Amino acid sequence: MRTLNSLRPVTLSRRLFIAGSALALTGIGIRATQANAIIGKAVEITGEVTRKQEDHLEGLKAGASLMDHDFVKTGAKSFASLELGDDTSLLLGSDTELLIDTFIAGQGGTIELGTGQMVFDRPEGLAKIDLTMRTAFGMIGVRGTKFFAGPSRGVFGVFVEHGLVEVTGGGVTRQVGRGQGVDIATPGAAPSEVAQWGGARIREAYASVGVR
Repeated sequence: MRTLNSLRPVTLSRRLFIAGSALALTGIGIRATQANAIIGKAVEITGEVTRKQEDHLEGLKAGASLMDHDFVKTGAKSFASLELGDDTSLLLGSDTELLIDTFIAGQGGTIELGTGQMVFDRPEGLAKIDLTMRTAFGMIGVRGTKFFAGPSRGVFGVFVEHGLVEVTGGGVTRQVGRGQGVDIATPGAAPSEVAQWGGARIREAYASVGVR
């Protein structure tokens, strides 16, 4: 179970908007899911969290089902733990906006991080999936891994705890592995060279999604 501490989430000076760039991955194709199919659930909710499906807006409570095209938003000092399928978790920090575009358990899909920060977590040893994460800063390609993405020390950072992701921005793609991270200074800029993240920065990143 997650525990929260008093460290405030790192934020950028400008609001992030979903753009055509993304964090992308190559692999198997993704089939369209049936409309209104249940793809997951909310596991733990802290503070004010809403879910919008088409024109219907409601508060998101623990145990509520999630569907494709759900737009989840957390408020100030609010956090959400979501489960997609049986083994994929998303931890959302405060003031975060996430669109679950499509998701098929065991295969993958597409999600969009509009603002804020999140941790994607899929245990090691499971079959690989094909997931694309789009942001205003670039694309992240995921194949069964655990990583953080979001504001970190004044830039947009991506840190991989285990597994491998591909981060693409400004026409440049970096492969980021265990214990490594990259920075993207501005939307559309190329990711920095891959570097090891120190313990203090990792703790700051995880604290911003309510993990200690």
